[in-house]
Amino acid sequence: MTTQISIRRATSQDAQTVADIYLAARKQLLPYARLAHSDDSVRGWIADIVIPKMHTTVAEVDGVIVGFCSTIVRDFSWIENLYLAPEQIGKGIGGLLLAEALTRLARPVRLYTFQENSLARHFYEKHGFVALEFEDGSGNEEGTPDVLYGLPASSTN
Repeated sequence: MTTQISIRRATSQDAQTVADIYLAARKQLLPYARLAHSDDSVRGWIADIVIPKMHTTVAEVDGVIVGFCSTIVRDFSWIENLYLAPEQIGKGIGGLLLAEALTRLARPVRLYTFQENSLARHFYEKHGFVALEFEDGSGNEEGTPDVLYGLPASSTN
């Protein structure tokens, strides 16, 4: 059986599923980084901010949403969120979401991840991102040490 993976722009109808993926990934894969908001607050944030005010794409496997990526442009191009359903990690879906985002974003591109998140750190480094600054967590809601990554302006990824 052939698996069909597609990437498309998220719609308001996707908010519930996107929130479910975010919450599952945060709770299962990042237990050391407490959620700073209730599940209901996260659901509102996804529905009111992430989908309508950021450029958010979803990855579908055989028509089922299994991950999402949201980006925004401020002082730099930023990858704000890239999350997969935990059981989908390691299948190339995150790479497809990242590649799609990078086709739209001007360089340099920035993102944060937690220092303890070795899976994400390896993933981003494999895709050309370099650690720019290690921080103590005082600048994020979770109070968890993080690392600022950047994709240099000259990167071909």
